[in-house]
Amino acid sequence: MNASASRIECCQGDIARQDDVEAVVNAANARLVSGGGVAGALHRAAGPELAEACAPLAPIHPGEAVITDAFGLPNRYVIHCLGPVYGVDEPSDTLLADGYRNALELAQRHDITSLAFPALSTGAFGYPAAEAARIALSTVLTVLPHCPAVRRVRFVLFDAASADLHQRTLEALADD
Repeated sequence: MNASASRIECCQGDIARQDDVEAVVNAANARLVSGGGVAGALHRAAGPELAEACAPLAPIHPGEAVITDAFGLPNRYVIHCLGPVYGVDEPSDTLLADGYRNALELAQRHDITSLAFPALSTGAFGYPAAEAARIALSTVLTVLPHCPAVRRVRFVLFDAASADLHQRTLEALADD
């Protein structure tokens, strides 16, 4: 397993309850407002201050990432990423990779040592899970060596099947 892979973990859990990481990544919408899925969970847990902090940063475009404080969440920061809508925002693979890369680069600039990602674009945005996992993990494996401040990346997946998919994908990519 390569050195970057040893800094990545995959688990099933609640992205809003990752109290041992410095930043959580929000699968945001363009307006950076609460919604369903990850964005709704994080906004509910963070409180109304998160929406107030997001308002002047919106709108963002697919592949972009911005950062705010985490307010009521047990983290210091929230990094908001807008993934592509599958079949609409093209080239979707590049835009999805950009989201992960931009989030990691923001973490590096803010000296964030640990962060937790959801599976960007796989919910309401319709990205096929296996393809999204491959893009996410290969991007993180490629970018992580250039982000020495980031010592740990966790993928927090909603269900056991997604966690298993990410773990198997990580192992396959790490062995290449």
